[in-house]
Amino acid sequence: MTTYSHQPIVAIATAPGRGGIGVVRVSGRDLSRLVEALFSAPLQPRHAHYLPFNDAQGLPIDAGIALYFKAPHSYTGEDVLELQGHGGPAVLRRLLERCIEAGRDIELRHAEPGEFTRRAFLNERLDLAQAEAVADLIDASSEAAARSAMASLSGEFSKRVNALAERIVHLRMLVEATLDFPEEEIDFLEKYQARSALEGIRQDLAALVRQARQGMILREGLQVVLAGQPNVGKSSLLNALAGDDIAIVTPIAGTTRDKVAQQIHIQGVPLHIIDTAGLRDTEDTVESLGIARSWAEIEKADVIIHLQDARTHNDELDSAITQRLPPRTPVLKVYNKIDLLEAEGVMALPGVNAGASHESSLGISAKTGAGLDDLRQRLLDIAGWNPSAESPWLARERHLRALTLAAEHLDIADEHASHNDRVLDLFAEELRLAHDDLCTITGQFTSDDLLGEIFSSFCIGK
Repeated sequence: MTTYSHQPIVAIATAPGRGGIGVVRVSGRDLSRLVEALFSAPLQPRHAHYLPFNDAQGLPIDAGIALYFKAPHSYTGEDVLELQGHGGPAVLRRLLERCIEAGRDIELRHAEPGEFTRRAFLNERLDLAQAEAVADLIDASSEAAARSAMASLSGEFSKRVNALAERIVHLRMLVEATLDFPEEEIDFLEKYQARSALEGIRQDLAALVRQARQGMILREGLQVVLAGQPNVGKSSLLNALAGDDIAIVTPIAGTTRDKVAQQIHIQGVPLHIIDTAGLRDTEDTVESLGIARSWAEIEKADVIIHLQDARTHNDELDSAITQRLPPRTPVLKVYNKIDLLEAEGVMALPGVNAGASHESSLGISAKTGAGLDDLRQRLLDIAGWNPSAESPWLARERHLRALTLAAEHLDIADEHASHNDRVLDLFAEELRLAHDDLCTITGQFTSDDLLGEIFSSFCIGK
């Protein structure tokens, strides 16, 4: 994203493609001249006007609703004009071009991704956590995620962060006052119960960290890769989890040549399931490329499901696959086709029966559905999801990182507090650092580079 400027901006604010209604949005410090150029008359703020949208020659492009919001009572905090017409792509493009043409004298330009919301943040209509929640609400793929994103947008997460920051500031004020008047010889830690106040802040911050972890799981989900040798039922398992025929299933080994990805939801948590080519030694060039891609996906996985045939599990090839799996990635051994054990007269093996309680293994049947509920729960357990402690907001990795750093500074402050007021200056410094980390969440201390990274991920028009 380019450096922020006060040039007025315009964009189509509705999703690409055909629709019943389409919106073109304009934002700038003063749009009165643009309104005059478009309609030859001023518009009453915050009133809906049904008007023809004409081109420069006075010929109609469309007819619809014009809404004019005067600063600061708008989404961006600037003047905002919204033209709501029919949602045909050609109509919206013509209307966008007409706005650019009519706004030439005010240097109206196309908006960049997220620039409307960035202006809302810079004009203090939203804090940074709320601005991020706008994108999260648009991207929410489950009802639980949408509810939590809306809670973030309404400021629930920010209120908790700001409340902790204010408590730290109050404690800092007492410390700084003590440092300014050392001759008073005030036993600060005892007189103002500083250590108990600090402990209360640490406990509440720890609770916030736990909730943020839940919020991040709800937003990010898990990257789950199905790995195993050919014909163990990886594609069948993907279809069973997705509830649809996503991947081709045949009894021929090596049917899957490239990855097949599908997102599913378990208790509102998104899981990105990736089916991969069967892992084996082969001289087939195309299959070899697919296997190489399988190992690349395995390296990026959050969780690996090592799928094996319950009838021939832990054979030489499975053992070779196990040895090559990334050592730091959680691996769940899943033994498929348990329905065939009894049918073929094979006795159930320990750890292979449906719902086996072994921590890292589970028996299932992708065909009958046996053990799939246990598999879903095991994946949630690995993710750390606790539905009884569902976060009331979504959280991002940077939020969790900032909260964790703040907690670490408070831990160090507590260590300094054990030495009483002989190290109050160190105590105060750790409080300051913890406060600064919390403030990065809402954007009080934020670099332009971070803003560019955050808002560049938004859709154009928002």
